[in-house]
Amino acid sequence: MTTDLIRVEYAQNGKSKKNNELGMREMQARAYEARDQQYLLLKAPPASGKSRALMFLSLDKLINQGVRKAIVAVPETSIGASFDNTPLSAHGFYADWEVRPEHNLCTPGSEGSDGKIDAFRRFMHRDSSDIADRVLICTHATLRFAFEKLATSEFDDTLLAIDEFHHASADRENRLGNLLDRLMQHSSAHVVAMTGSYFRGDTVPILLPEDEEKFSRITYTYYEQLNGYEHLRSLGIGYHFYTGRYMSAIKEVLDPDKKTIIHIPNVNSRESTKDKFTEVDQIVDALGTVEKTEPDTGILIVRVEGGKRLRVANLVDDTVERPKVMAYLRQAEGYDDIDIIIALGMAKEGFDWPWCEHVLTIGYRNSMTEVVQIIGRATRDAPGKSHAQFTNLIAQPNAEDEDVKFAVNNMLKAITVSLLMEQVMAPNFNFRPRDLGGEAVVDGPGSIEINGIGGNKPSPQVQQALDNSSDIVAAFIQQPEAAAAITGTNHPEVMSQAVLTRVIQERCPQLSSEEVENVRMGIATQMALSASGGLFTEDTLPDDAEFITPEPMPEGEDEPPAAPRIIPGKESPGGENTGEDKRFLQLAGKFVNIEDLNMDMIDQINPFQGAYEILSKSVTAAVLKAIQDEIHGNRVEMTEEEATILWPKIKRFVKEQGRNPTESSPDPIEKRYAECLLWLKKQKRQRSRQAG
Repeated sequence: MTTDLIRVEYAQNGKSKKNNELGMREMQARAYEARDQQYLLLKAPPASGKSRALMFLSLDKLINQGVRKAIVAVPETSIGASFDNTPLSAHGFYADWEVRPEHNLCTPGSEGSDGKIDAFRRFMHRDSSDIADRVLICTHATLRFAFEKLATSEFDDTLLAIDEFHHASADRENRLGNLLDRLMQHSSAHVVAMTGSYFRGDTVPILLPEDEEKFSRITYTYYEQLNGYEHLRSLGIGYHFYTGRYMSAIKEVLDPDKKTIIHIPNVNSRESTKDKFTEVDQIVDALGTVEKTEPDTGILIVRVEGGKRLRVANLVDDTVERPKVMAYLRQAEGYDDIDIIIALGMAKEGFDWPWCEHVLTIGYRNSMTEVVQIIGRATRDAPGKSHAQFTNLIAQPNAEDEDVKFAVNNMLKAITVSLLMEQVMAPNFNFRPRDLGGEAVVDGPGSIEINGIGGNKPSPQVQQALDNSSDIVAAFIQQPEAAAAITGTNHPEVMSQAVLTRVIQERCPQLSSEEVENVRMGIATQMALSASGGLFTEDTLPDDAEFITPEPMPEGEDEPPAAPRIIPGKESPGGENTGEDKRFLQLAGKFVNIEDLNMDMIDQINPFQGAYEILSKSVTAAVLKAIQDEIHGNRVEMTEEEATILWPKIKRFVKEQGRNPTESSPDPIEKRYAECLLWLKKQKRQRSRQAG
């Protein structure tokens, strides 16, 4: 059975698909409002209309802002079709998007060919008043090769639009990143960077912090996009473990009645049999019996149990058949045109099949960005399509495997990807400090006031960081300590206070220590609430709800302990019932009145707890122990910061248990306490030797 780590319901309000008087959707209008900015970073999911948003931005810069030329760079030739001629004026805009055929360099062939580079240079050296003569479409590769043949100053007053911007990085070896850095440092070029996911899957940033600060960001979330659809109601993200070969589990996760894209594993991966053609044949056999291959289209006709016939596209076959299949898919628009697509490296970025309901990805993926792109294939809106599903079919580690580290890392990668997707796909709560003397309120959807967050109004820098918290969350989840937190072997307060603080300092070096702490509290709150189960009223609380109550004030304080919060029909720990109408949040399986919510509670919530619970249920005890042992053996050394956080907890443990924590304890937190004590004793001995 496939386990959904995330399932999100959407409102189907149609908002994201409605056009304004200029023919712009909600996301496009948001981007157009920032059209005067020299550097724009547009983050928006697949199917939100990024290509057309760029058309609006480019035309305004060419017509109204003195920009001479516009260059659109895409990662591969097939995506260039997204920027074909478009009659925007028919929908209310003041100009049409036109590209001369000789200026569309997204044609088959070597991206570094002299012909394409010469065409690029001719375009740069040509002056014209005709808008269609001032627009060029090319691949990232053609841009890189041509850039080396031109002076940086030749890009003055030129708009460079980079689609799928996550292909760039701040690494010195990344040529696209270096190109962008040189343009921003040594020319007056305008830049529009577009991506559906602003994280790469590795630890290399896309932009250096000082360059990133120059960009005005336009963010349109997956949740906004999906919530504004007309038909799609829910999205599930889950995984299914298999043992042995993945074909043994393919029937368990493949539903012939759902429009599905299947991505088989890379031939160099452990999951692959090294024979991609046989793998495709076995998947087709699992579906049914091949009756024929259409000679004109290359589409397989497969009869399944019950007599239904499926139309199956094989994009793994790289012989003469694949061009016919691709040509057919480009023009296939109807619901019955295709049922199943089997692919290896294709059908990811820029692939548009609105009817797709299920993407089944076999094997671990190194890049979170790749997962986002794959999920985007199923999140198009289409009539009759109420649910979209992403399933990752992954190998369960073998506890006896000598190379358990590799297997463990892959499993945790799958879990962290899912956790990150929860931050991207689910609605966010907006938090703010509670005014002194004020009551906790929910002001509009997802807005909550919290005790213990410094200041009544965040600075613009803090607000900007919080508005782009998904970038920080992405970096946070990729930290080595996150794996330990997922399996319960790292204390949540260490993650929240030490690791998250470090990530924010690295990504936002311009923030003061106080501002870093404000951002930390905001993101810790967001992650805790996202993992919590959301907001409840007294009518929606389960009958067996358990409550968190505020801890009593320390002895000697003037304020009395806060009274437990009660609702009608629910008894408090003290047995009273006040009859008050309250609103509650679920944290770590228990419920807290939002009037009592504070940072002390939030810092004690492990945002990865849900993953740990599912992991515990999905693998055997021996495998789970192997995972924990592997993480334990590779844990980073104790830092003074972590020891400072753990010390008061150790004292509390000793007071409550009447003994010191032990390394042999089955409780991973107690084991960490014991390690902390050993580390502290070691530090004390070192200081004594130095003093003596």
